[in-house]
Amino acid sequence: MLRTTILAVVLLVAAPALAQQPKPLAHGDAAAGKQLVEKDCVGCHVRRFGDATTIYTRADRKVRTAEQLLAQVQFCNSELKAGYFPEEEEHVAAYLNLQYYKFAP
Repeated sequence: MLRTTILAVVLLVAAPALAQQPKPLAHGDAAAGKQLVEKDCVGCHVRRFGDATTIYTRADRKVRTAEQLLAQVQFCNSELKAGYFPEEEEHVAAYLNLQYYKFAP
C-alpha cells in the first residue's frame, strides 16, 4: 500500500516535467529541410543506393521514432561533414518525417 502511494506521488510530480520535454522535431521547418535534403542528401543517397528515396521507404528501415530520425540526420551530418547547425538537422528531420515517416508531431 505504501509503495503504491509513493509511486502515485512520484508520477504526479514527474508527469508535468515529462510532458514539458520538447518533441524532437517541434521546431523543424520542413520547407527549409526540403532544400537541404535536395542540396546534400539526394546525391549521396543516389550514389549509395541508386535511388534517393529507397533508404526512407524500404520495409526493413531502422528508423522507427522521431528521435531515431533526428539521430540519423545528426549522424549523416557528422559523417559527411555537411556542417549543419542543430536547427538545420531538425529541419531536415522535419521534412523527412513529413514526406516519408509520418511520426506523430
